[in-house]
Amino acid sequence: MCKVASIAALEREIRLLIAGAKRIERQHQGRKFTFFEGDDSVLLCGGIGVEAARRAAEAVVALYHPEALQSVGFAGALQSDLHVGDILVPALVIDARDGRRIETAGGEGVLLTFTSVADAKQKASLAKAYSAQAVDMEAAAVAASAWAHGIGFLAVKAISDEVDFEMLETGRFVDARGRFRTANFATYAALRPWFWSGAATLARNSRKAAKALAEYLNGSETSLNPTAAKTR
Repeated sequence: MCKVASIAALEREIRLLIAGAKRIERQHQGRKFTFFEGDDSVLLCGGIGVEAARRAAEAVVALYHPEALQSVGFAGALQSDLHVGDILVPALVIDARDGRRIETAGGEGVLLTFTSVADAKQKASLAKAYSAQAVDMEAAAVAASAWAHGIGFLAVKAISDEVDFEMLETGRFVDARGRFRTANFATYAALRPWFWSGAATLARNSRKAAKALAEYLNGSETSLNPTAAKTR
């Protein structure tokens, strides 16, 4: 049993947090998961998207029985005052699939979970429709699992792309399990010179966001309130 279970999409988001952590492989419902264990916490990279996040959340709840779930990782800015490396700890997470709203254990602002990578035009539409500060692809699924199990929930997101940044076509490189096929993407990009600048910027932004996320989580005095997540 652990106090907090944190769920990210990919290891590159939390690479600085798992350095030196105990790496454990365990199975749940026929799927293999890799957990990074701390003294009273555990971190899991579940994959990209709501289904991958849901499976990861259910696995960590079943195997570790945490007091609270935490969705960590990257998010895209929906407001111009958020920049790469800024940290958002939202008070509310909205699921764009059905409009479901789940309150977190603490924070400010709104995080929207969307079903695909949003380009600059989509970001403008989402910001207007939901009055959200940032968008990700996993937090709502983790929040829903926390609510279903009657445990606490918090989200901590580092901004990896600003509101006007045109995201590359990365969705086609995510497999059915939410894993990003890095080698396939690298081959695709290598043959398209017009991708090179955007890919380089995305890599720089990711490194900056990962560093900011690690610094925040390692230095945060905030503790999760075990009060169950609330939906409305």
